[in-house]
Amino acid sequence: MNAPERPRFAPRWLELRERADAAARAPELLQPLLQWMSGRPAAAGSGRTGDLVIRDLGCGTGSMGRWLAVRLPGPQHWILHDLDPLLLTHAGARLPVTAADGTPVDTTTRRGDLADLTADDLAGTSLVTASALLDLLTREEVEALAEACVKAGSPVLLALSVAGRVELTPSDPFDAEIAEAFNDHQRRTDQGRALLGPDAIAAAVAAFERRGATVLVRSSPWRLGCAESALTAEWLRGWVGAAHAQRPELAPEAVAYLRRRLEECAAGDLAVVVHHTDLLALPGPAAAGSAG
Repeated sequence: MNAPERPRFAPRWLELRERADAAARAPELLQPLLQWMSGRPAAAGSGRTGDLVIRDLGCGTGSMGRWLAVRLPGPQHWILHDLDPLLLTHAGARLPVTAADGTPVDTTTRRGDLADLTADDLAGTSLVTASALLDLLTREEVEALAEACVKAGSPVLLALSVAGRVELTPSDPFDAEIAEAFNDHQRRTDQGRALLGPDAIAAAVAAFERRGATVLVRSSPWRLGCAESALTAEWLRGWVGAAHAQRPELAPEAVAYLRRRLEECAAGDLAVVVHHTDLLALPGPAAAGSAG
């Protein structure tokens, strides 16, 4: 039986958020990752001896690859995974062609669901990564991902998982009610899948640590001000819309709230911090010494 399809995202939304994503990701996780990689043999299977083989799960338009490829040294072979063929085409055409040290980067695409990946599929993978994906998974999918990655000996870098906390300045009496309804929406059951939403980081930490991995987490908040007004407005519509969908009884207060907030955004009077968390899991006995 085929698994229910995961949410698909419009390229416009993914492109709108790319700059904020890049500014938010936690670069301090790269040092322990590189230290761990330096003590491991080069991965095989890329077609060029010594390449890093990197799998980007739910790659979208490829923003994680554009951020990460230029921060890692050495030749790289990126395998981009997504269900949406249009996003795969977009991502495959826009990844960098050189790494941090000027060595080549090449790309292939794979259409499919990450739930189907096994440890055998990940054999020879130097790094599994994803951005803004973890909170869309179920507990069973997180457990399966941890099992596959640890068995394959692949470190995992999962960026920008929602943390369930939002700060808006100035505050509004209706902020907390919208935030609570939104978090409930993130934890909804969708086509039989009970999504983790803000609970995903805790579930992933437990899943990887249970399998002997060393796990590091770092905060990666969006900080949205006047320069990000277009993103803030789109985020507000989605945030309030999801809250309203979860709790229809919030109308008409939610409609009036959104109008107020969009007016403040347009006037340059609104600042928003959307909290996320980045996670790095380093498998195997070498992890403890490499994490520092």
